[in-house]
Amino acid sequence: MCSLSQHWACFQRALFEVREEVFPEGLTPLHRQFMWLLDMVQVQRFVAGPFVQWLGRPSHDRRALLRAFLAKSLFNLPTTEALIERLQVDSSLRRLCGWEQRRQVPSASTFSRAFDQFAAANVIDRLHAVLVEEHLDGVLVFHVSRDSTAIEARERVPKKDPPPPKTPKKRGGPRRSEPKPVYPETRIWQQVMAAPEQTDQLLAELPTVCAVGSKKDAKGHVMHWCGYKLHADVGDDGIPLFCVTTSASLHDSQAAIPMARKTTSRVTYLYELMDAAYDADEIWAAMRDLGHVPIIDTNPRRNGRDAKAPMEPDRARRYRQRSASERFNSLLKDNYGGRTVRVRGKSKVHTHLMLGVIVIFAGILQGWAAP
Repeated sequence: MCSLSQHWACFQRALFEVREEVFPEGLTPLHRQFMWLLDMVQVQRFVAGPFVQWLGRPSHDRRALLRAFLAKSLFNLPTTEALIERLQVDSSLRRLCGWEQRRQVPSASTFSRAFDQFAAANVIDRLHAVLVEEHLDGVLVFHVSRDSTAIEARERVPKKDPPPPKTPKKRGGPRRSEPKPVYPETRIWQQVMAAPEQTDQLLAELPTVCAVGSKKDAKGHVMHWCGYKLHADVGDDGIPLFCVTTSASLHDSQAAIPMARKTTSRVTYLYELMDAAYDADEIWAAMRDLGHVPIIDTNPRRNGRDAKAPMEPDRARRYRQRSASERFNSLLKDNYGGRTVRVRGKSKVHTHLMLGVIVIFAGILQGWAAP
């Protein structure tokens, strides 16, 4: 598989003839898409093969397990048990993953342990970063649409510690001899003042515990859910450039500045498209400092506004491109596992979602997953 994929660009038609001889049961369009996905990703670059050990049971091949997890997202299988059942009956998919016989397919506990290792090592995030660097290096992206989507999780919201009792305030303002009260800086202001080298630290400081979130949908109705939020920066064609998972209770604006810095380090783009949730003076200034043109919908509730300020005609036309982020969110939820989160914890939930992001990234470049 590895040697064939190195010559894929030159012998694409011949490769299909050779590979179809290996699969007597035939290949469906999903099998072909999975082959293209494996040729692009090449999981052997990120996961080592089984090592030789003299004592104990030999370990399972983590490369085959990672291929199986990618197949789970591509085939939109809801659970690991459904994936194992599909591998047992689908010999073509089983061979593409790296197992020749049914008895070689690992158990559900082995899949779970391997998934924990992938989540702890951030394998899927590193894979996505390498794919963006390889396929979008030197490509000018015109618009980057930033938005978040609700991710429902099967977890209990941890109880918060009771707040400390408030001391009664003295009426009136402070005297001239008394020092003025010092208020803590907001998270957005801390992000503005942080150095570019601290971007990873800013992302790590965002809350990631399971929480209750509320958000308005496209029709203006307020929805509530228990779980997380997936924040995504999406390019012109709906291709995902950077994603981060946070608590559902985090406001969208709190993740905008570090995400913009991270996306800027990966690709070159011109315009930032965001909805009214990102309408803050610090975000406007931060986007301009990065050399981008922010196009943000105005929030009528900010600074005592009575009505929504109209957008300039040329910027209003560009703002329509922001629908790419909404199409990406729908594609992830409807077709690639965004609604079937069965794991717990931020790292595992993020890994599960990023598997679908990898499939969408490859599908858009190859033309079979256009949003």
